[in-house]
Amino acid sequence: MTPQPPTGGKFAFLVHPRSDVAADMGRVWRPLGRIPARAWESGLRHLPVPPLRLATVHRRDTGTHEPDGWIIVVPATPRQLLTEKRPWVLGRVESAIDRAEALGASIVGLGALTAPATRAGRMLRERPGMTVTTGNAFTAHLTVEGLRRLSAAASGSHLAIVGATGSVGSCVVRLLADEPIGSDLTLVSRGGQRLEDLAAEVRGRGVAVRTSTSMDAVRDADVVLVLTSATDALLGSQHLKHGALVLDDTQPRNTDPRLREERPDVLVIDGGVAAIPGIHIRGDIGLPRGLAYACLCETMLMSFDGQAASATGEASIGHARRMRDAARRFAHLGFTLADPLSFGHRATWPAPAGASAAAVAVHRA
Repeated sequence: MTPQPPTGGKFAFLVHPRSDVAADMGRVWRPLGRIPARAWESGLRHLPVPPLRLATVHRRDTGTHEPDGWIIVVPATPRQLLTEKRPWVLGRVESAIDRAEALGASIVGLGALTAPATRAGRMLRERPGMTVTTGNAFTAHLTVEGLRRLSAAASGSHLAIVGATGSVGSCVVRLLADEPIGSDLTLVSRGGQRLEDLAAEVRGRGVAVRTSTSMDAVRDADVVLVLTSATDALLGSQHLKHGALVLDDTQPRNTDPRLREERPDVLVIDGGVAAIPGIHIRGDIGLPRGLAYACLCETMLMSFDGQAASATGEASIGHARRMRDAARRFAHLGFTLADPLSFGHRATWPAPAGASAAAVAVHRA
């Protein structure tokens, strides 16, 4: 393929250590993985740990050796991002954006909990010439693609969405309202008027909508989508019917790892992962090579496509469709729904409902 010059600026994507802080910090520099988790929690809170560069990102079609973007670690744990005082949290995120600017980035993506911790970027200070995105719109688009694959194999048509009123969740619900994939929809969130307003918005389009504030409401669901960023909301064996199919879009994940052993009848797919064979990430982001999270992909797409309008706040259907279209323009690099992983292990999509026994795919590799 003839090298194609980039059309936009360089980008940076922000991440942070997940539940296993030592293991994730060891991806930056192996000796850091030897520091106990308790020491990391205290050290990140009290010491002036700077943002760290985890990886560089390179397009394979440009013929240049210069990076197109960087992945930067915000020095804070998931618990700290959600529970520490706002000035401390914002200071950590802003310092990472300072690092991104110094590297030459003009687009910054807010990965994992850096988006909810900054109210989807709305609490960050204005920076002339800097575009910010949560990455939630392309995540919503890719999530709907994954739900279609799972729903085709489900034994019934009941879909439950946990975290329905969040930025990704509300966009997914609205996308599904336009093109339903089931006849029975349950929306689960912490409650309040937002939940009822969202349900009212999508009722009357041929889909029965129920609402709940309890995780127990998913017990009858054939397909469950998990989108909540709450650290105390963990989907476990007790919440799932026999043969349920689960798409977990959360980072850190909100499905109990014990499900893999306790419930062999249940398939859990790691959501929001795209195939990017035309992109080379030099560094360990916790995924097999050739794969990336959808929020990182949105940051790349906005950079490659030269999009300068920030995408903060609640993800919109309009932006999700713009990202879908951008992915098609850069299809030679990938940006398609990846072959599935389950708790980080290779898996296969389940066979469509009604397939012969000989055609049924094995759930786990």
